[in-house]
Amino acid sequence: MAGMKGKQSVRDMVLSLGLIGIVAGFIYVFIPKDDSEPPLKRVDYRVELLTARRAAAYPVAAPEGLPTEWKATSVRFRGDDFDAWHLGFHDPDGEYVAVEQSTQKPVTFIEDASQGAAETNVTQRIGGKSWKRYEGGKYDALVLREENATTVVAGTASFAELTKMVEALRTS
Repeated sequence: MAGMKGKQSVRDMVLSLGLIGIVAGFIYVFIPKDDSEPPLKRVDYRVELLTARRAAAYPVAAPEGLPTEWKATSVRFRGDDFDAWHLGFHDPDGEYVAVEQSTQKPVTFIEDASQGAAETNVTQRIGGKSWKRYEGGKYDALVLREENATTVVAGTASFAELTKMVEALRTS
């Protein structure tokens, strides 16, 4: 009798696990789920922009007049880190575009801000200034070296979209 009781316990446990597996499979297959990314939250960067413009050793750039499809998603100013200004956007196609400015040594700053993009021989004249093109595996970039700071507009967006951002940049 004792031997039968042990076999029944094992059989019952296997049956219970099988039933749990069937229920879990049913839930997985038939219960709707949303695997899409949650929508990115739009950030208001006006306060940080005012703070950065008061504190930075250079004219801080931010876009004006971009269509509402351009969504600001990140902003920060770090005065203790070479007056580093960052403003991140998603363009109408969902690609990333960042405006980065700093007083850090240009070679180091461009390397970091462009995610390792390499300088090309192409220069674009935008708003009366010469912007150098950088191309990379992760980001492409437009770079403006000035006396007080370096500005990098970089991201996964096309050069056409990066150019739209540069054209919208204002420093006042």
